[in-house]
Amino acid sequence: MPSPLAEAENPRRLVLVTGPSGAGRSTAIHVLEDIGFEAIDNLPLSLLPRLFAGPGLDTSLALGIDVRNRDFSTCALLEVIDGDAARAPGEMEVLYLDCRPDILVRRFSETRRRHPLSPEGSPEDGIARERDLLGPVRARSDILVDTSDMSPHDLRAELERWFAPAGAKRLSVSVQSFSYKRGLPRGLDMVFDCRFLDNPHWQPDLRAADGRDAAVQAFLRDDPRLAPFLDRLNALLDLLLPAHEDEGRAYLAIGTGCTGGQHRSVAVAEFLRARLAQQGWPVSLRHRELERREPGEGRS
Repeated sequence: MPSPLAEAENPRRLVLVTGPSGAGRSTAIHVLEDIGFEAIDNLPLSLLPRLFAGPGLDTSLALGIDVRNRDFSTCALLEVIDGDAARAPGEMEVLYLDCRPDILVRRFSETRRRHPLSPEGSPEDGIARERDLLGPVRARSDILVDTSDMSPHDLRAELERWFAPAGAKRLSVSVQSFSYKRGLPRGLDMVFDCRFLDNPHWQPDLRAADGRDAAVQAFLRDDPRLAPFLDRLNALLDLLLPAHEDEGRAYLAIGTGCTGGQHRSVAVAEFLRARLAQQGWPVSLRHRELERREPGEGRS
């Protein structure tokens, strides 16, 4: 059994996740589940007192609540939040995922889903009704995250900053390649410009490949500037990552950029990920422009 000290350092958390449809509530539930929460989605509000009246939590718990709940009402949800359901006030944290109405309309249009409050009408009507219903809940939220300009990757990173248990794991590192032509990704802590390296784009036999390919990586390794750049970059990270971990950071995002986000930044990101993983850092890798590229689209 964990010691009382360990429980004090890593207290069990009870988080209610809510917000307008389309703002990312389901994604947030999945992220919290990945972090280690037990997740219960769309549990009827009438059953929450029975849940709270049971044995104390042996793991952190995330509860997903929205207007689709069978017995949803704003008043009932506020009673849950304010501690009127066999639970002391303040024990629950409210995570509210918000989003601008125009973005919600676009998301419903892209997915061709019907809004739960306007199944036969326009999404705009349902979005307006839902925002009115949830306004008092939004005002009670402990953590408010606006997902309007966030990708699912960005939302995951933001939630990991808030909810990844302190001391449960090492500092997590995200390495992401990108194109400067499309702008910097959100949420980067450090950015390294790789445009000074020789560009494989100008090699006809390499243009259609990308920085994950062995031939592209070999071409870049022939650039005499790559090795000293990686040596200095690795030395910098050797200094900074333990320092950030000592300060209690749970997550650090590193970006590598080049002109088109296909060759140089991708290869450098691959090199960084391999070395960080070898050192034992939990590291994830994302190539933004490769994810966006359509089949048959040209590379640069």
